[in-house]
Amino acid sequence: MPQIHENVQELTVGQLSARSGVAVSALHFYEAKGLIISRRTAGNQRRYGRDTLRRVAFVRAAQRVGIPLATIREALAQLPEERTPTREDWARLSKAWRSELEERIKQLNRLRDHLTDCIGCGCLSLDTCVLSNPDDITGNRLTGSRLVVERRES
Repeated sequence: MPQIHENVQELTVGQLSARSGVAVSALHFYEAKGLIISRRTAGNQRRYGRDTLRRVAFVRAAQRVGIPLATIREALAQLPEERTPTREDWARLSKAWRSELEERIKQLNRLRDHLTDCIGCGCLSLDTCVLSNPDDITGNRLTGSRLVVERRES
């Protein structure tokens, strides 16, 4: 990992990419989504504060556990003065995200447990499909391999 002299308080996008292991295009995307911020030089080049390294690490860690970027952005916006997340921030936010992750784990387990049934079915019967028709919501009204689109009346 390239070292940056301690006197350097701002990083170029290339330096931030090299230090964080995140592609320049991803850093630009994060900035467009409001996850990180930069200032522009007189020559219109991006400069990031050194603390952006920790912010990028926070985003990547949250992404690895399946937290959507919109949720990460909301969490970062709650920090005072858009500061870098601390260990305490991570503990508080991860506790709040735990129930969401538990629900996803249950859904993935359900998918895993019923995947063989799904392949065996060949999508011929919505009335018994636990993936397309959980809890047999449409089974009483309709069968067949169709995508059911409900239209709301205006």
